[in-house]
Amino acid sequence: MTDLAPQRDLSPLRPRSSPRDFFGYGPDRPDAEWPRGARVAVSFVLNIEEGAELSLGAGDEANEATYEIVDEVRDVPNLDMESHFEYGTRVAYWRILDLLDRYGIKVTFNTCARAVELSPWLAREGIARGHEISCHGYRWEAQTFMPPEEEQSMIAKSVDIIRQACGVRPVGWHSRRPSPNTRRLVVEEGGFWYDSDAYNDDLPYVLEVSGRRHVVLPYSYDTNDMRFTRSETFRLAGDFSTYLIDSFDWLWREGERTPGMMSVGLHLRIIGRPGRIVALERFLDHVMDRGGVWIARRDHIAEHWRRRIGLPMP
Repeated sequence: MTDLAPQRDLSPLRPRSSPRDFFGYGPDRPDAEWPRGARVAVSFVLNIEEGAELSLGAGDEANEATYEIVDEVRDVPNLDMESHFEYGTRVAYWRILDLLDRYGIKVTFNTCARAVELSPWLAREGIARGHEISCHGYRWEAQTFMPPEEEQSMIAKSVDIIRQACGVRPVGWHSRRPSPNTRRLVVEEGGFWYDSDAYNDDLPYVLEVSGRRHVVLPYSYDTNDMRFTRSETFRLAGDFSTYLIDSFDWLWREGERTPGMMSVGLHLRIIGRPGRIVALERFLDHVMDRGGVWIARRDHIAEHWRRRIGLPMP
């Protein structure tokens, strides 16, 4: 069960026989007490995956097949796919960072360790501009079926690569797709303040994992630029900005009574295109004009939550 349970007795409503928590905070959600009385905490997550995608040219077992289209090339390196991903670092990275600088916004870089291994300047430049470096695994791959020993080794390796490349140890973790063992292994690795392997709430919460209290910062796929690809839920920049604005405005209204949190997922090679980055600009303009918002790195949100509930920093 999540921490910060409601004050009134809601035990008759709680599930009795499932290991899953379908109840969460229930109807009496806690006051997040965001800094400066903000109604909404907005967390921008910039996924750094370029160079970590599957590629025969990098010695992987297959080529990545998913980008703007499904492009399955077997037996030889997929040079088109590699070029698509390279756009994210060659052009989009600088465009996005310059936009964030213009608004004075600091975000979380959700970083694959192999991307940092190949291009350490990505993380170093991000740190120099005040952004957080969290860990997105080693390769851009699912962890779902990884044996525990392999996954444990991958987590430790990823942390070490990021630390050596940029002198900062990541305190956040987010899998592409976690295994049943991921959260336990992340907690047992030590040094992580939070993970984002959940999509089930608009507030952080605390779980008991391996005898320790651990903070979960839920992430989101609906307020995520990945929906420009394949399913084409978002076709134009206006589709994305409208959805973000509508989501924010609803949370802002609720925030008068119960402040919440909004995660916005971004990818270099997606939002960094000229026809899409305007969506991010429009959303930032709206948020700044509305006010009552705390735009924060995820490590700062996790730190706030831990201190708020009296949980020591790991």
